[in-house]
Amino acid sequence: MDAVIVIGGDGSMTGAKIFQEEYSIPVIGIPGTIDNDIFGTDFAIGFDTAVNVAVECIDKIRDTASSQDRLFLVEVMGRDTGHIALRTAIATGAVAVLVPEGPMSVKELHEHLSYLKSKNKSSNIVIVAEGNPTGNAFEVADKLQKLQSSYEIRVSLIGHIQRGGSPTAADRVLAAELGTFAVESLIQGMCGLMVGVINRKMVLTPIEKAVNERNGLNEELLRISDYLSV
Repeated sequence: MDAVIVIGGDGSMTGAKIFQEEYSIPVIGIPGTIDNDIFGTDFAIGFDTAVNVAVECIDKIRDTASSQDRLFLVEVMGRDTGHIALRTAIATGAVAVLVPEGPMSVKELHEHLSYLKSKNKSSNIVIVAEGNPTGNAFEVADKLQKLQSSYEIRVSLIGHIQRGGSPTAADRVLAAELGTFAVESLIQGMCGLMVGVINRKMVLTPIEKAVNERNGLNEELLRISDYLSV
């Protein structure tokens, strides 16, 4: 065995690091996680596909939300990060997004929805990241119902279908780019690194750093989401 290329998230990268240390076999990592939380890349393989699956589902949920004047709390995956939730919220025109990195209290959500109600907005969709510290979608719905009764609230969990399906073109191209860069890096004698793409450029990050740090939310997208939610 000349070398190993490991594709995965922080767990896979941790295993890759240990494997190289114990067996002295060159290792290069490729980020592959729908959570998109691994440090050293703007995008991991699978993330774009997961977002597109969530958007497709929520576009269908919106039909019911609009026709029946209901408030839908839609929970998306992401573990303890809000990357999927934030991009999905912007893409679907959600009125609010609850993410671990910028927690909104249920009281604040209630006040925001009340304001929208005063503007005659009767149907709404709120995106809830599964790692939301104020609770999962069902818990938020229960707390919200105790604060107001003007909305008929429904909860929808998109679930594990976000982890499957045909990859988007963006994910397929990203995989080809990262795979090529990984092989070329090994040929050049590099190892113990993870390939990634930052600001549309291929980069290398020590696997240990990729595992120990986190890919934060895009602050500009958070700002945009706030603007579009009113």
